[in-house]
Amino acid sequence: MFTRSRRSLLAVAALALAASALPVVAQNYPSRPITLIVPWGAGGGTDATARILGSLMEKELGQPINVVNRTGGSGVVGHAAIASAPPDGYTIGLATVEIGMMHWQGLTELTGASYTPIGLVNADPAGINVRADAPYKTVGDLLAAIKANPGKFKASGTGQGGIWHLAIAGLLREQKIDPAALPWVPSNGAAPGLQDMVAGGIEVAPCSLPEARSLIDAGKVKSLAIMDAKPSALYPKVPTLKAAIGSDWTMAAWRGIVAPKGIPADVRDKLGAAVRKVVAGKEYNDFMASRGFGVIYAGPEDFGRFMAKSDADLGATMKAVGLAK
Repeated sequence: MFTRSRRSLLAVAALALAASALPVVAQNYPSRPITLIVPWGAGGGTDATARILGSLMEKELGQPINVVNRTGGSGVVGHAAIASAPPDGYTIGLATVEIGMMHWQGLTELTGASYTPIGLVNADPAGINVRADAPYKTVGDLLAAIKANPGKFKASGTGQGGIWHLAIAGLLREQKIDPAALPWVPSNGAAPGLQDMVAGGIEVAPCSLPEARSLIDAGKVKSLAIMDAKPSALYPKVPTLKAAIGSDWTMAAWRGIVAPKGIPADVRDKLGAAVRKVVAGKEYNDFMASRGFGVIYAGPEDFGRFMAKSDADLGATMKAVGLAK
């Protein structure tokens, strides 16, 4: 027979075992700082978005959120660091549109399905930008010139096969113009591509309007159209492709909070609630508006579907223009 003290010890042990099996949130998640991995360098748009998200999510979760930049491999290094972290909710990341592109290029096996989606927080559609003194008054004029003079004009704004390369290549294909008619000059991003265009090295810089903002405001660049279903809040007079040429083609760079695959559902839900509240809040929206960044929200399930569609669309475009391996 068990003595009373033995029974007490067994009861304590049973309680301890039960407590250890409780969901993480039931144990007051988060109980320590959280790391937010950014797959791109400090000072860029993804970094800025991550830092405002981190500072505001801290207030909701009650723990510090440390933003860590893990760069390299055209985004592979940082995205891999997010995916391979322990699935406990203490490492999350800001995934970007490239997660639907890198595996098509043979750079990684990671896809959006490699993560637990938490919330889509931003999307910036591509604008079709030219020098302010370019003779084209409309995007239709520009496309006609490219079609009539294949190889004469060049474009830049990201690396070969990057999001802005796909944006213009996909539009050309949709308009039945050979994408090779507008050769792509690889660059380290929109900023050097725009500067090259202003200097006369290239003729077209497809990139988001926020990235071109300073040069547009300085009167050095003009945007002929935006690849979105609705006009930009930043430049509402820039027409959509639908309004300009009747095209339904859209393409945007996007960002969203993800966690490693397999985190507990209650942890996902708590993170998701914090992201949802932040993205709906005035402070986040004011910050994003001040940078010209677009705000869009989708919860975990919708964000997962969004990533899957983005992956399929990007893959189809990359295959069609010979950029998929």
